[in-house]
Amino acid sequence: MKTVLEGIEMPAEELTDSFRNAMSSFPSGVTIVTTVDSEGEWWGFTATSFCSVSLDPPLVLVCLSVEAQCHPAFSTATSWVVHILPPRHRELALWFSSKGVDKFSRGDFTTNAQGHPVLEGTCAVLECEASARYGGGDHSILVGEVTRSHVHDDEPAVYFRRKFHTLTPLLETTTSA
Repeated sequence: MKTVLEGIEMPAEELTDSFRNAMSSFPSGVTIVTTVDSEGEWWGFTATSFCSVSLDPPLVLVCLSVEAQCHPAFSTATSWVVHILPPRHRELALWFSSKGVDKFSRGDFTTNAQGHPVLEGTCAVLECEASARYGGGDHSILVGEVTRSHVHDDEPAVYFRRKFHTLTPLLETTTSA
């Protein structure tokens, strides 16, 4: 399959690489999403595909690879927790993006009233009830209604071009009248 881009045909493999590079040029925050299954087992993953959807009701979405080990748990979960991470949790974000590791062997987790793992030392925590799920190519789109949110003073980690960054405010310029 070929795709036409600006009048030039692009092979599918090139499009995949080009698309991946283009999307890495869009900075995003870094989150860890956690849940607990019906057997009481904790599950979690790192996500940079996260955004708000609606204010009324308060909805957020997060995308999860259908190949992820935790996909079955999240595909049936009735609720989950989104943690917005500060730069100091960089290593934990990488750990949670790894396959075949005991993700909760690292990090300072407690539990909320529903038994979900909640990470300490975050920028914000959003407790969500499942609202909708959609197929999205090789990912599932999980939409959650925020039932509780906690905001802390830390600034978020930013993921840009496959590296972690911190926020740097732009200098304000003033104009003379």
